[in-house]
Amino acid sequence: MAASPLVCYHRPNSPLQQLMGKASLGSIHKTTTRLAASPAFHVSSTAEPMAHHHPSLEILGGAKESFLPALPSLTRPYTPFPVFGWNRHVETIFAAFFRSTPDIKLRRECLRTKDDGSVSLDWVPGDDRVLPADSPLLILLPGLTGGSDDSYVRHMLIRARNRGWRVVVFNSRGCGGSPVTTPQFYSASFLGDIREVVDHVGARYPEANLYAVGWSLGANILVRYLGQESRACRLSGAVSLCNPFNLVIADEDFHKGFNNVYDRALSSALCKIFKKHALLFEDMGGDYNIPLAANAKSVRDFDEGLTRVSFGFKSADDYYSNSSSSDSIKDVCTPLLCIQAANDPIAPNRGIPREDIEDNPNCMLIVTPQGGHLAWVAGAEAPFGAPWTDPTVMDFLDHLERGKFNLPCSGDLENVQLRSEDLPLLEV
Repeated sequence: MAASPLVCYHRPNSPLQQLMGKASLGSIHKTTTRLAASPAFHVSSTAEPMAHHHPSLEILGGAKESFLPALPSLTRPYTPFPVFGWNRHVETIFAAFFRSTPDIKLRRECLRTKDDGSVSLDWVPGDDRVLPADSPLLILLPGLTGGSDDSYVRHMLIRARNRGWRVVVFNSRGCGGSPVTTPQFYSASFLGDIREVVDHVGARYPEANLYAVGWSLGANILVRYLGQESRACRLSGAVSLCNPFNLVIADEDFHKGFNNVYDRALSSALCKIFKKHALLFEDMGGDYNIPLAANAKSVRDFDEGLTRVSFGFKSADDYYSNSSSSDSIKDVCTPLLCIQAANDPIAPNRGIPREDIEDNPNCMLIVTPQGGHLAWVAGAEAPFGAPWTDPTVMDFLDHLERGKFNLPCSGDLENVQLRSEDLPLLEV
């Protein structure tokens, strides 16, 4: 069963705008698609469709032949939006400032973790009354310092919800207004919180299949979780977007040229979160360098002063080399789609573990020629709407869910849509 489209609004002045403004980028001011019928979903019992894609895309992976026929959008060229898509920095900044942000009211649940930490789960109000108990459940993991207010997160939330999925945004400690209740933030290495979140939502909806989508650092954490859990993973599928994969390589590139602007912006956001909860760290001794973390001019400064000590690493380099999700791909037993941009300034193309993805029968990789970081200003909704990746992500997830339940093909979904009057309006 799928639900009718949400009513959503747009608002400017997101926290991301304010953050990038502090990074000296200047003062810049800042609309879902129903599942399309595809021949790949109507396959005869005597012949399998040939898996093919447009040559503008790099696609590989052990699961390519299984996943590709379910993703018809990949037969078309990747065409970046004119003007904004020609340069990776222009595209990244344009998406951060000008992409619309669906404005919906969410219901927050604060989850206390086993170590007395806190994370925040944001749900769509009223879904318990509208969606069946076995509706697929999608967990969204934003990037570093990101949360449910970010435009790319909300666009995915709206698209999934309009296809009848129950959606929850996982705001890590200190992010998206989530409280910090112990002297520890989150990190690329720490999987305790995602494990507790998956267990928590799984226990609440035991009849539902669980899936997850992660962006940037959230993608790194997600892939590491998939690898560590391996065959015991409770997720039925996952998508990784803009994953830095190899944090050592990502750190090297983060200090080159214009990338310093992103570094300063993210370190500023980390410092802002830290200063809100500085009293928790007042009496920390040992190797902690609280002044360095509180006044960090780079993400590396923050990690050296605080993060690597909190999670038991000898140095920032030790933290990066032991927290990279590139090392986890070989152990992933959950269907996984990875989407990267070849020109991503923050998640370097050379850090993608292509050989391990090629060797893993559960994984597929899509690399677009352009896209920047968290941008992908291309596709039917460009330039102000959802990223190019969103329809492909949902086609992939729908494909997995249909495989679990033998759900109707895309062309039959029209017959099971709820009427719009059956769905409560989401208020601004």
